[in-house]
Amino acid sequence: MVKICVLFQVFEAPLPNSLFAIKQGLKMYIIEDKGGAIALMLASLLFLGTWPAVLTLLERRGRLPQHTYLDYSITNLLAAVLIALTIGQLGESKPSMPNFFTQLSQDNWPSVLFAMAGGVVLSIGNLSTQYAWAYVGLSVTEVISSSMVVVIGTTLNYFLDNRINRADILFPGVACFLVAVILGSAVHASNATDNEEKLNVSTNSYKLGTSGSVEPSKEVTEKDANKDLENGASPNKYATKAEAGTAEYLIELEERRSIKVFGSSTFIGLGIVFFSGVCFSLFSPAFNLATNDQWHTLKEGVPHLVVYTAFFYFSISCFVIGVGLNILFLYRPMAGVPKSSFKAYLNDWEGRQWALLAGFLCGFGNGFQFMGGQAAGYAAADAVQALPLVSTFWGILLFGEYRKSSRKTYILLGFMLFMFVVAVAVLMASSGHRSTK
Repeated sequence: MVKICVLFQVFEAPLPNSLFAIKQGLKMYIIEDKGGAIALMLASLLFLGTWPAVLTLLERRGRLPQHTYLDYSITNLLAAVLIALTIGQLGESKPSMPNFFTQLSQDNWPSVLFAMAGGVVLSIGNLSTQYAWAYVGLSVTEVISSSMVVVIGTTLNYFLDNRINRADILFPGVACFLVAVILGSAVHASNATDNEEKLNVSTNSYKLGTSGSVEPSKEVTEKDANKDLENGASPNKYATKAEAGTAEYLIELEERRSIKVFGSSTFIGLGIVFFSGVCFSLFSPAFNLATNDQWHTLKEGVPHLVVYTAFFYFSISCFVIGVGLNILFLYRPMAGVPKSSFKAYLNDWEGRQWALLAGFLCGFGNGFQFMGGQAAGYAAADAVQALPLVSTFWGILLFGEYRKSSRKTYILLGFMLFMFVVAVAVLMASSGHRSTK
């Protein structure tokens, strides 16, 4: 059972005195056992696997990615503030474990900078994957980036955590992720071949390019020239909705979405994915250094940052980078996305509630991952990088990925998901225990 040290004493005294006694009896919410850490990691896995599907849905409906990410950034920061002001502020501050407000005034800037550096790389990674989902697809993007986190980030965390995780279990789990990544690449290749065959026999006004990509015909290009630059969507819509998995469905999707990918090079999407994977690999080790000070950068007597304070600074830098870059992208867009303006963003309410929800899911997902990692070790907490399990589920359910694919694709997909399940179980079994005393 989770050891939540919340102690209440009932006094036969006036209400104000009783409330003061309760306040004095409260202690900060700290996960102290393996079971509680694993529960948080499972919740984090669900949240971090769901928010990419929400943003992908908005992009496929034609909402500009700049507008979506600005909304997402607001609630992502708000989640960190809520965690800091509630869980991080419970109870009386103690010298070894000060509460949130106490730590704001302490001389802990080396740790703060590590936390903020983690927020910077995470924000850049998240921003990159928003475009990678369009070019490569939700499932494959998450598989590749997660594998890089496991291979690079989990290995770094293992040594930073003074090897509190069981290496004989941890690294076989890393190997399981690598096998799943190979299978995921095979799934993508097989599904791409299936889509190419569908488009080859399509009678619509699209043709295959010389590199195997799909390119619009001259008539479709001219028709799409009058797109609305404010919302990124073309006013020309198909009269009927095609069945998922058909060539017509793929063509309708390209017409509707905000990031146009037909005719683009495969290497562009893969390059974005690998860049985001490197960013994701570094944010967890940076947060680990912020909360545990393995490099002894703090002055003697200065307590380590508690996870809630570190997460607050982490989210501040994530917010600043995300908002700053996307305001720039409003006027200087990338990847062929239409220009917009800050006024257009403020007036764009279509899908805003979903973007705000995605920010909450990501914020609380990251917070839960860090809380679990503080107790069980950040290497084991990286088991949430099996989030492609969740993302693939949403990709199949919401977007019809792999619909009407070949038998080979389905077999590879099944083996990939099985290996991810094994990888999650093995990495969680490697959890150690970090003393909070």
